[in-house]
Amino acid sequence: MLKPIAIATAVSGTLDILFAMILTVFFGREIGNMLRYVASGPFPAAVDMGAAGAILGLLVHFSLMAIMAVSLMLFLRSRPPILATPYRTGIAFGVITYFIMNWLVVPLRFGTPLPPKALSIATQLFAHVVLVGIPMSLVAARALKPRSE
Repeated sequence: MLKPIAIATAVSGTLDILFAMILTVFFGREIGNMLRYVASGPFPAAVDMGAAGAILGLLVHFSLMAIMAVSLMLFLRSRPPILATPYRTGIAFGVITYFIMNWLVVPLRFGTPLPPKALSIATQLFAHVVLVGIPMSLVAARALKPRSE
């Protein structure tokens, strides 16, 4: 099960961070600052760490993606019938991870106001559903589907 976790983490993590980088540049901000902000969740001093803080941000981001991939793989491994509906599963998983991250984790850590702004809801739901949930679910469905003999 390690290989599909690694693949799901790499694919979804890369898609998600590229989207975050595009949004960061679109809104006139610096990618390094965005990555340091990500790192500052578990490591508050990362905001003042320059390039090392940005690299740490990538590590934190991919660690969070790995946690999501492990969670999904374990859930689906115990419920094989759900593997037959990877798109529906991916959408549901994306919505769940959206709410966990944006309505629980981020507000508790950074004190961001609730509810988020409409643009934030739209971009974050897109990222969690299309770039994280669906790809992870497709990888899981392929890797965990029982092999016919």
